[in-house]
Amino acid sequence: MINKCLFPVAGYGTRFLPATKAMPKEILPIVNKPLVQYGVEEASAAGIREFGFVTGRGKRAIEDHFDISYELEHQIAGTGKEEQLNSINELINNHTFAFTRQNEMKGLGHAILTGRNLIGDNAFAVVLADDFCVTEEGDDGVLGQMVQLYRQFRCSIVAIEEVPRDEAHKYGVIAGEPMKDGLYRITDMVEKPAADKAPSNLAIIGRYILTPDIFDILENTPPGKGGEIQITDALLEQARKGCVLAYQFRGRRFDCGSIDGFVEATNYVYQHVYRK
Repeated sequence: MINKCLFPVAGYGTRFLPATKAMPKEILPIVNKPLVQYGVEEASAAGIREFGFVTGRGKRAIEDHFDISYELEHQIAGTGKEEQLNSINELINNHTFAFTRQNEMKGLGHAILTGRNLIGDNAFAVVLADDFCVTEEGDDGVLGQMVQLYRQFRCSIVAIEEVPRDEAHKYGVIAGEPMKDGLYRITDMVEKPAADKAPSNLAIIGRYILTPDIFDILENTPPGKGGEIQITDALLEQARKGCVLAYQFRGRRFDCGSIDGFVEATNYVYQHVYRK
């Protein structure tokens, strides 16, 4: 039922300068695989087969990564290096990829609205590749867990996790009515609140399932925090009109938009995945 996933990847990645001066931050490798590929693989494991990317200037490497490289494959044909392309070629051969550009950086809400032509009138997932998520072996990925919930509730869902109060200013933060363990019906959402203004310590991370009416709401959402169109403002309006759920996922998130989180994720993958 969720067949499409949108990746907003137009940001500049300024926290990783100078590495990101000419290379998209989403192509930075966690060991030997680009960050964005992990996100696509998580969505694929959730049953999604169509991917849309909202890109910007200087992001061509993302398009090239999800395309055949005939010259490279010719050069390594018949060598042991061929198998190192198996994971990306499996994605290319079994999924579709489409791209559109966000000409101005006006916030996550604007980026999602820019991807409307790639989604159409469908419920869809959104993955922020900066948030690298892992789960226990044998458990569904974070997006897979959310797809299961969508099948039951048929409404927008955001992934949340507990954060220290003094870090609430980095996130969208929710307040909600508990429905069952780890699941809340949202009653309020605040984008990057001060610690003493945060409605809880439950912060939204970069996994969403959105129903298509979110596009019309975004079109009528005025600029909010930082002068940007905030997806949290649109989701709060959607929650007031109907229902939006917040899900405290099983698993662990690494904030790969920060240097510390990126290094932690790299060490984790090297120790728990790459060396196996």
